[in-house]
Amino acid sequence: MSQIRFIFRSVSIMLCFLLLSTASRADVLVLVHGYLGSPQSWVDSGVIPVLEQHGWRTNGILTASPNGVSQLPAQLKNKTNNQIYPVNLPATAPIALQADLLNKMLQFIQQQHPREDISIAAHSAGGVVARMALIQKGSPKIKRLITIAAPHLGTSRAEQALNVSHSPFPLNLLTDLVAAPEMDLLRHSSGLLVDLTRPRPGNLLFWLNQQPHPDMQYYSVVRGDAFALYGDDLVQAYSQDMNLVPALQGRSTRIVAPGAHSMNPQDGLLLLQVLKS
Repeated sequence: MSQIRFIFRSVSIMLCFLLLSTASRADVLVLVHGYLGSPQSWVDSGVIPVLEQHGWRTNGILTASPNGVSQLPAQLKNKTNNQIYPVNLPATAPIALQADLLNKMLQFIQQQHPREDISIAAHSAGGVVARMALIQKGSPKIKRLITIAAPHLGTSRAEQALNVSHSPFPLNLLTDLVAAPEMDLLRHSSGLLVDLTRPRPGNLLFWLNQQPHPDMQYYSVVRGDAFALYGDDLVQAYSQDMNLVPALQGRSTRIVAPGAHSMNPQDGLLLLQVLKS
């Protein structure tokens, strides 16, 4: 009888240990903003408030530089919460530069959370940045990538912006007279806009979309009507679907989310559903 009690007690202790280990495990969500965005975009859009209402906690904004990764404010002590890391990227810089900085931040997060599952949610151009980071050498293992209205197959809007901001003389005098600040911003963003032009031999998206991508979960949130035939005002629907990327055919779950190109609180609820899957 004493032996049976000993065995029962040992099994109970083991079960308690396993339950505690499971309870202490937390997931990590990295938020990547898009063109002209910032970490604040996830707050202003209502996405982070929705996540925080459901138990997630923001664990400081990350910024990367050649000298390393900085985190403000300090890291949370409570490791039992699912944690959010909004990243701060130079939103007008070329894709390769942003991806290199994001990769550094992902490595930092993995060091802080070696046992947690890490997911990435990326809006607009941030989705292309995230894919670029994930194929780089030394990129950490990520569980899932969720892109929202991302131009995986480019956008004609980038091409239009390049054309109007680089108008030949004397037409450029007129555009500068009418919209000088906007033209200056577009010219400053030229490297990124070139990267977001539709794939053709020799450009970034043509190369990126042929590269082997990690074995992980992919989710494409596509804007538009009930069938997402047209997309939104900036990115066509087909371009938002990672299944149409040659290297990812059939590997992405497509989610139609009616609305404009910008984020909204419904995206927070959508992220919660995907993260529970």
